[in-house]
Amino acid sequence: MILDIYKDSLEYSAKDLKVLLILGVSYFLSFLLLPIFLLYGYSYRVTKISVEGMINGNDPLPEFDNLIDMFVDGIKVVLVYLVYLLIPFIIFLIFALVFSSIGGYAGSALMAIGSIAIGSIITVVAILFAYLMSMFGVANMANYDDSLSKAFDYKEIIEIIKSVGVARSLGTYLGLVIICCGIYVIVFLLIWFVFGFFGIFTGFLGFGMAAGGILIAGFMISYFVMLFIVGPYNMILQSRVCGLLYNLQ
Repeated sequence: MILDIYKDSLEYSAKDLKVLLILGVSYFLSFLLLPIFLLYGYSYRVTKISVEGMINGNDPLPEFDNLIDMFVDGIKVVLVYLVYLLIPFIIFLIFALVFSSIGGYAGSALMAIGSIAIGSIITVVAILFAYLMSMFGVANMANYDDSLSKAFDYKEIIEIIKSVGVARSLGTYLGLVIICCGIYVIVFLLIWFVFGFFGIFTGFLGFGMAAGGILIAGFMISYFVMLFIVGPYNMILQSRVCGLLYNLQ
């Protein structure tokens, strides 16, 4: 079933190159901050379509329109992520303060190391928990007509995670991280293989400046491909997986 979700999401995310390029422009302008909310708003629409759809269905990619509504949805999604991330941040801060206070005493190196180890473990567990809660929280919000309160209905969200399966949910999202990283690496290596080959070949022919230009062109092209295609593709992929996994409850 999880493999079906991956297969569906990989195909779904590649449905429309035009959408990827539009999202890529938003990524490029994200330094202005406002386009970030449009990106999250669009990803929310993908999650909502997925929650209302089914695996291997004929769900369309959402339109990039009604920008005000998309912007508001993006604010909601960012708020959900920030609130859930507060938990591991507070835990990390507490252990950092404890470590700082212990470090001021002579002969307390062992205690400080122990504090760091325990704090790191608890923080990682808290991050994984917050990640799961935020993903299912956004999907739950989409399932209840964009109700922000449903994204923070902790009791209901925990029951949904239990219904889907804690191990299955964690495994799915960890697998998703590996897939997204793998896509970045594969695309990067393919581009650099092509440009690296021609750059080295041109260098052997004695055209040093041309070889340098080819390598620079390879760097620029890989940057824009990552920005305008791979980044948006992975964002849609994650949102699609999020919505379909929610439906397994």
